[in-house]
Amino acid sequence: MPVLVPIAVLIVVAVAVGSWLQFTERQAVDVVHTVGSSAADRVDVEAVVQSVDAANRELVLRVWVTPRGALGGAAPAADLSLQTSGSTLSDLKFAAHERLSTRDVQVALTGGSISDYPFDTYETDVAFRAEMGGEQVPVRMLFSNNDTLFSISAEPAPSRQEAVAALGLSRSGSLLVFAVFMMVAMWALAASVLIGAWYLTTSSEGLVWPGLAWMAATLFALAAFRNTAPGTPPIGCVLDWFAFLWAESVIALCLLTVVITGANKALRQTAPPP
Repeated sequence: MPVLVPIAVLIVVAVAVGSWLQFTERQAVDVVHTVGSSAADRVDVEAVVQSVDAANRELVLRVWVTPRGALGGAAPAADLSLQTSGSTLSDLKFAAHERLSTRDVQVALTGGSISDYPFDTYETDVAFRAEMGGEQVPVRMLFSNNDTLFSISAEPAPSRQEAVAALGLSRSGSLLVFAVFMMVAMWALAASVLIGAWYLTTSSEGLVWPGLAWMAATLFALAAFRNTAPGTPPIGCVLDWFAFLWAESVIALCLLTVVITGANKALRQTAPPP
Protein backbone atom coordinates (compact mmCIF):
# COMPACT_ATOMS: atom_id res chain seq x y z
CA MET A 1 0.00 0.00 0.00
CA PRO A 2 2.73 2.61 0.73
CA VAL A 3 3.99 2.04 -2.81
CA LEU A 4 0.63 1.80 -4.61
CA VAL A 5 -0.80 5.03 -3.21
CA PRO A 6 1.91 7.35 -4.66
CA ILE A 7 1.68 5.49 -7.99
CA ALA A 8 -2.08 5.98 -8.07
CA VAL A 9 -1.69 9.67 -7.23
CA LEU A 10 0.87 10.12 -10.04
CA ILE A 11 -1.47 8.40 -12.50
CA VAL A 12 -4.37 10.65 -11.51
CA VAL A 13 -2.19 13.77 -11.79
CA ALA A 14 -0.84 12.69 -15.18
CA VAL A 15 -4.34 12.03 -16.53
CA ALA A 16 -5.59 15.37 -15.18
CA VAL A 17 -2.71 17.31 -16.75
CA GLY A 18 -3.14 15.44 -20.03
CA SER A 19 -6.87 16.15 -20.07
CA TRP A 20 -6.26 19.84 -19.46
CA LEU A 21 -3.65 20.04 -22.23
CA GLN A 22 -5.93 18.20 -24.66
CA PHE A 23 -8.86 20.45 -23.81
CA THR A 24 -6.88 23.67 -24.28
CA GLU A 25 -5.47 22.44 -27.60
CA ARG A 26 -8.95 21.42 -28.77
CA GLN A 27 -10.27 24.85 -27.85
CA ALA A 28 -7.48 26.49 -29.86
CA VAL A 29 -8.30 24.33 -32.91
CA ASP A 30 -12.01 25.21 -32.69
CA VAL A 31 -11.36 28.97 -32.71
CA VAL A 32 -12.75 30.78 -35.77
CA HIS A 33 -11.08 34.11 -36.58
CA THR A 34 -13.36 36.72 -38.15
CA VAL A 35 -11.69 39.31 -40.39
CA GLY A 36 -13.13 41.95 -42.70
CA SER A 37 -16.37 43.86 -43.23
CA SER A 38 -19.65 43.31 -41.38
CA ALA A 39 -21.87 45.01 -43.98
CA ALA A 40 -25.23 43.43 -44.75
CA ASP A 41 -24.40 43.07 -48.46
CA ARG A 42 -21.09 41.25 -48.45
CA VAL A 43 -19.31 38.09 -49.49
CA ASP A 44 -18.48 35.60 -46.74
CA VAL A 45 -15.36 33.50 -47.27
CA GLU A 46 -14.87 30.48 -45.02
CA ALA A 47 -11.18 29.59 -45.25
CA VAL A 48 -10.12 26.38 -43.50
CA VAL A 49 -6.56 25.04 -43.42
CA GLN A 50 -6.71 21.39 -44.46
CA SER A 51 -3.02 20.50 -44.34
CA VAL A 52 0.40 22.08 -44.01
CA ASP A 53 3.31 20.74 -46.06
CA ALA A 54 6.40 22.13 -44.35
CA ALA A 55 8.79 20.33 -46.71
CA ASN A 56 7.27 22.09 -49.75
CA ARG A 57 6.59 25.27 -47.76
CA GLU A 58 2.90 25.52 -48.56
CA LEU A 59 -0.52 24.91 -47.03
CA VAL A 60 -3.82 23.85 -48.57
CA LEU A 61 -6.69 26.22 -47.86
CA ARG A 62 -10.28 25.07 -48.48
CA VAL A 63 -12.42 28.06 -49.45
CA TRP A 64 -16.22 28.24 -49.33
CA VAL A 65 -17.75 31.44 -50.71
CA THR A 66 -21.26 32.63 -49.78
CA PRO A 67 -22.76 35.95 -51.00
CA ARG A 68 -25.02 37.67 -48.45
CA GLY A 69 -27.90 40.11 -48.80
CA ALA A 70 -28.51 41.53 -52.25
CA LEU A 71 -25.38 39.85 -53.62
CA GLY A 72 -27.02 36.43 -53.72
CA GLY A 73 -27.19 33.27 -51.61
CA ALA A 74 -26.48 29.78 -52.87
CA ALA A 75 -25.42 31.43 -56.15
CA PRO A 76 -24.01 34.90 -56.89
CA ALA A 77 -26.32 37.48 -58.44
CA ALA A 78 -23.59 38.39 -60.96
CA ASP A 79 -20.16 37.16 -62.02
CA LEU A 80 -18.04 36.95 -58.89
CA SER A 81 -14.24 36.97 -58.76
CA LEU A 82 -12.04 36.68 -55.68
CA GLN A 83 -8.56 38.11 -55.89
CA THR A 84 -6.19 36.63 -53.34
CA SER A 85 -2.85 37.66 -51.84
CA GLY A 86 0.47 37.22 -53.59
CA SER A 87 1.30 34.14 -51.51
CA THR A 88 -1.85 32.39 -52.77
CA LEU A 89 -1.18 30.54 -56.01
CA SER A 90 -4.53 31.17 -57.75
CA ASP A 91 -7.56 33.47 -57.86
CA LEU A 92 -11.17 32.27 -57.80
CA LYS A 93 -13.93 32.98 -60.30
CA PHE A 94 -17.62 32.05 -60.11
CA ALA A 95 -20.23 32.49 -62.83
CA ALA A 96 -23.51 34.25 -62.13
CA HIS A 97 -26.50 32.16 -60.98
CA GLU A 98 -24.41 28.99 -60.72
CA ARG A 99 -24.18 26.99 -57.50
CA LEU A 100 -21.12 27.78 -55.46
CA SER A 101 -18.81 24.93 -54.49
CA THR A 102 -15.75 24.69 -52.30
CA ARG A 103 -12.32 25.27 -53.83
CA ASP A 104 -8.88 24.27 -52.61
CA VAL A 105 -6.08 26.79 -53.06
CA GLN A 106 -2.40 26.55 -52.20
CA VAL A 107 -0.72 29.21 -50.11
CA ALA A 108 3.06 29.62 -50.02
CA LEU A 109 4.83 29.86 -46.66
CA THR A 110 7.72 32.17 -45.81
CA GLY A 111 10.28 32.14 -43.01
CA GLY A 112 11.45 29.17 -41.01
CA SER A 113 12.90 25.87 -42.15
CA ILE A 114 11.79 22.28 -41.66
CA SER A 115 15.34 21.49 -40.51
CA ASP A 116 14.36 23.24 -37.24
CA TYR A 117 11.81 20.49 -36.53
CA PRO A 118 10.08 20.35 -34.05
CA PHE A 119 10.71 24.04 -33.30
CA ASP A 120 10.14 25.32 -36.86
CA THR A 121 7.81 28.28 -37.44
CA TYR A 122 6.41 29.84 -40.61
CA GLU A 123 4.53 32.93 -41.74
CA THR A 124 2.20 33.86 -44.57
CA ASP A 125 -0.60 36.26 -45.52
CA VAL A 126 -4.12 35.41 -46.60
CA ALA A 127 -6.24 38.10 -48.26
CA PHE A 128 -9.47 38.14 -50.28
CA ARG A 129 -10.78 41.00 -52.43
CA ALA A 130 -14.13 40.46 -54.15
CA GLU A 131 -15.57 41.97 -57.30
CA MET A 132 -19.11 41.32 -58.48
CA GLY A 133 -20.33 42.67 -61.77
CA GLY A 134 -17.12 44.66 -62.16
CA GLU A 135 -17.53 46.49 -58.82
CA GLN A 136 -15.73 45.85 -55.56
CA VAL A 137 -17.89 44.45 -52.75
CA PRO A 138 -17.14 43.97 -49.01
CA VAL A 139 -15.62 40.70 -47.85
CA ARG A 140 -15.67 38.95 -44.48
CA MET A 141 -13.34 36.02 -43.90
CA LEU A 142 -13.95 33.26 -41.34
CA PHE A 143 -10.60 31.54 -40.82
CA SER A 144 -10.03 28.25 -38.95
CA ASN A 145 -7.53 25.39 -38.84
CA ASN A 146 -8.09 21.64 -39.26
CA ASP A 147 -4.43 20.52 -39.27
CA THR A 148 -3.75 19.00 -35.85
CA LEU A 149 0.03 19.02 -36.41
CA PHE A 150 0.20 22.81 -36.51
CA SER A 151 -1.00 25.65 -34.33
CA ILE A 152 -1.98 28.72 -36.39
CA SER A 153 -2.52 32.26 -35.16
CA ALA A 154 -4.29 34.89 -37.28
CA GLU A 155 -3.74 38.63 -36.87
CA PRO A 156 -6.21 40.83 -38.83
CA ALA A 157 -4.72 43.64 -40.86
CA PRO A 158 -6.53 47.00 -41.26
CA SER A 159 -8.51 47.19 -44.49
CA ARG A 160 -11.70 48.73 -45.87
CA GLN A 161 -13.53 46.19 -47.94
CA GLU A 162 -10.91 43.45 -48.19
CA ALA A 163 -10.27 40.69 -45.64
CA VAL A 164 -6.59 40.43 -44.78
CA ALA A 165 -4.92 38.30 -42.08
CA ALA A 166 -1.30 37.59 -41.19
CA LEU A 167 -0.80 33.95 -40.22
CA GLY A 168 1.82 32.51 -37.88
CA LEU A 169 2.35 28.74 -37.93
CA SER A 170 4.14 26.61 -35.35
CA ARG A 171 4.05 22.96 -34.34
CA SER A 172 1.13 21.98 -32.12
CA GLY A 173 1.63 21.42 -28.41
CA SER A 174 0.99 17.67 -28.58
CA LEU A 175 3.53 17.24 -31.39
CA LEU A 176 6.10 19.28 -29.49
CA VAL A 177 5.61 17.21 -26.34
CA PHE A 178 5.92 13.96 -28.28
CA ALA A 179 9.08 15.11 -30.09
CA VAL A 180 10.73 16.15 -26.81
CA PHE A 181 9.73 12.79 -25.29
CA MET A 182 11.37 11.04 -28.25
CA MET A 183 14.63 12.91 -27.66
CA VAL A 184 14.59 12.08 -23.93
CA ALA A 185 13.82 8.42 -24.67
CA MET A 186 16.67 8.22 -27.20
CA TRP A 187 19.18 9.53 -24.67
CA ALA A 188 17.77 7.21 -22.00
CA LEU A 189 18.22 4.17 -24.27
CA ALA A 190 21.74 5.27 -25.15
CA ALA A 191 22.57 5.68 -21.45
CA SER A 192 21.18 2.23 -20.62
CA VAL A 193 23.28 0.64 -23.37
CA LEU A 194 26.35 2.54 -22.13
CA ILE A 195 25.82 1.23 -18.58
CA GLY A 196 25.36 -2.31 -19.89
CA ALA A 197 28.52 -2.02 -21.98
CA TRP A 198 30.50 -0.81 -18.97
CA TYR A 199 29.30 -3.80 -16.96
CA LEU A 200 30.16 -6.31 -19.70
CA THR A 201 33.61 -4.85 -20.38
CA THR A 202 34.58 -4.76 -16.69
CA SER A 203 33.34 -8.27 -15.89
CA SER A 204 35.33 -11.44 -16.45
CA GLU A 205 32.82 -12.92 -18.88
CA GLY A 206 33.50 -13.29 -22.58
CA LEU A 207 30.95 -12.77 -25.31
CA VAL A 208 27.53 -12.42 -23.68
CA TRP A 209 25.21 -13.12 -26.59
CA PRO A 210 21.94 -11.98 -24.93
CA GLY A 211 23.55 -8.64 -24.08
CA LEU A 212 24.88 -8.24 -27.63
CA ALA A 213 21.46 -9.09 -29.07
CA TRP A 214 19.82 -6.47 -26.83
CA MET A 215 22.30 -3.80 -27.92
CA ALA A 216 21.92 -4.63 -31.62
CA ALA A 217 18.12 -4.64 -31.29
CA THR A 218 18.24 -1.24 -29.61
CA LEU A 219 20.42 0.12 -32.42
CA PHE A 220 17.89 -0.79 -35.11
CA ALA A 221 14.79 -0.15 -33.00
CA LEU A 222 15.94 3.41 -32.38
CA ALA A 223 15.97 4.10 -36.13
CA ALA A 224 12.42 2.75 -36.46
CA PHE A 225 11.36 4.81 -33.45
CA ARG A 226 12.78 7.94 -35.03
CA ASN A 227 10.74 7.35 -38.21
CA THR A 228 7.51 7.45 -36.18
CA ALA A 229 8.00 11.20 -35.55
CA PRO A 230 4.85 12.96 -36.79
CA GLY A 231 5.24 15.27 -39.76
CA THR A 232 7.98 13.14 -41.43
CA PRO A 233 10.96 15.34 -40.51
CA PRO A 234 14.00 15.08 -42.82
CA ILE A 235 17.36 13.68 -41.78
CA GLY A 236 19.50 16.41 -40.25
CA CYS A 237 16.78 18.25 -38.33
CA VAL A 238 17.03 19.39 -34.71
CA LEU A 239 15.60 16.05 -33.54
CA ASP A 240 18.56 14.24 -35.10
CA TRP A 241 21.32 16.57 -33.92
CA PHE A 242 19.92 16.88 -30.40
CA ALA A 243 19.40 13.16 -29.79
CA PHE A 244 19.05 10.57 -32.56
CA LEU A 245 22.44 10.71 -34.28
CA TRP A 246 24.34 10.90 -30.97
CA ALA A 247 22.32 8.08 -29.42
CA GLU A 248 22.93 5.86 -32.44
CA SER A 249 26.66 6.65 -32.31
CA VAL A 250 26.88 5.83 -28.60
CA ILE A 251 25.03 2.52 -29.03
CA ALA A 252 27.12 1.49 -32.06
CA LEU A 253 30.40 2.28 -30.27
CA CYS A 254 29.26 0.42 -27.16
CA LEU A 255 28.32 -2.62 -29.24
CA LEU A 256 31.69 -2.60 -31.01
CA THR A 257 33.58 -2.18 -27.73
CA VAL A 258 31.72 -5.05 -26.07
CA VAL A 259 32.36 -7.35 -29.03
CA ILE A 260 36.12 -6.60 -29.12
CA THR A 261 36.52 -6.85 -25.34
CA GLY A 262 34.40 -10.00 -25.07
CA ALA A 263 36.23 -11.73 -27.93
CA ASN A 264 39.59 -10.90 -26.34
CA LYS A 265 38.47 -12.37 -23.00
CA ALA A 266 37.04 -15.48 -24.68
CA LEU A 267 40.32 -16.09 -26.52
CA ARG A 268 42.29 -15.82 -23.26
CA GLN A 269 39.97 -18.29 -21.51
CA THR A 270 40.23 -20.86 -24.32
CA ALA A 271 43.98 -20.48 -24.83
CA PRO A 272 45.99 -23.58 -23.67
CA PRO A 273 48.22 -23.04 -20.61
CA PRO A 274 51.95 -22.59 -21.35
